[in-house]
Amino acid sequence: MINVPDYIENLVPYKSGNKLEKAITREEFKTLINLASNENPLGPSPKAVEAIQKHLSEINIYPDPSAPELTQKLAEKFGKDANRIITGHGSDSLIQYIFNTFFKKGDELLTATSTFIGTYVNANKQGMQLQLVPMKSDYSYDLNAILGKITLRTKVIYLANPNNPTATMFTKSDFTKFMAKVPKDVLVILDEAYWIYAKEMPGYLDGFEFDEENLIVLRTLSKAYGLAGLRVGFAYAPKYIIDYISRVKLPFEPNTLAQVAAIAALDDEDFINKMLVENQKSMDILLDAIDSAGIARTEPSANFVMMIFDNEVKAKSMYNKLLENNIITRQLPMFGLPNAIRISTGTVEQTQKAAKIIYSK
Repeated sequence: MINVPDYIENLVPYKSGNKLEKAITREEFKTLINLASNENPLGPSPKAVEAIQKHLSEINIYPDPSAPELTQKLAEKFGKDANRIITGHGSDSLIQYIFNTFFKKGDELLTATSTFIGTYVNANKQGMQLQLVPMKSDYSYDLNAILGKITLRTKVIYLANPNNPTATMFTKSDFTKFMAKVPKDVLVILDEAYWIYAKEMPGYLDGFEFDEENLIVLRTLSKAYGLAGLRVGFAYAPKYIIDYISRVKLPFEPNTLAQVAAIAALDDEDFINKMLVENQKSMDILLDAIDSAGIARTEPSANFVMMIFDNEVKAKSMYNKLLENNIITRQLPMFGLPNAIRISTGTVEQTQKAAKIIYSK
């Protein structure tokens, strides 16, 4: 029998938000309302679908390893230098590449409890040391406490804004003060997977406005643009950081269809605007039901909210009640929050159904 390192032996395979305790077929899954994965309930951008259909005959050809057309499109979209952008199979894969690039044995990753679980998974896969700082009482990042935990072993700090699964965010002012105190030899990852939903919030932090030599900003087209099944993410950072990550990145990602879909989706402003209107309507319905039912919650800054219960039994009861009505939500024990549930916005019709069940608790 081949031996494996202890850190691999102790790994637990990742389970997606829509994973049920029992196996069901794809057709059975389609009958459920999935409010577990923070996806776009309107589906993919129609322009992206059209682009995929147009380029189907090209899938026998390897894509360009540097995805130049997609990278240039992103540069034009956000007014940035294309040499400072790199793409990958979602921000999750880019996190792994960053860890592969910059970590050596003995280095520490500093982040918070109850943040994006993919960060923990990628760190554990490489046997990295994790330093976790508790969230504040409102389930938001305690940036001052994180600063206080920086040591000579700290190599990378990971922050998600808005945070998944708590839906909370910190402001531009908070982050500016934070970055001013972070040592320049510590890399800060700012994960902005839900930036489109948060950009109208008071104090919104746009990571692309910062130009620090030790900052890398991650974004994805999985959420708002409806391309979760294609896995398209990108990072913006100083050129030297991008150059180093390029050395470890797998060469042919995103794949051909993901690249052309992403290029088309980035031009589909009508789709994004429609999605934002639907999200706000659904979020208003959801929050009204949660508040009317007397359930504690976080203050959401994305397309999901976290409901907080007195104990794990009550959280499980609500999860099961929604599931009995064909609605999937996300239980959060893996995030260290066994007494909480994350629920995404669906279409207005889907959200109304969920709201009715929540209110009738």
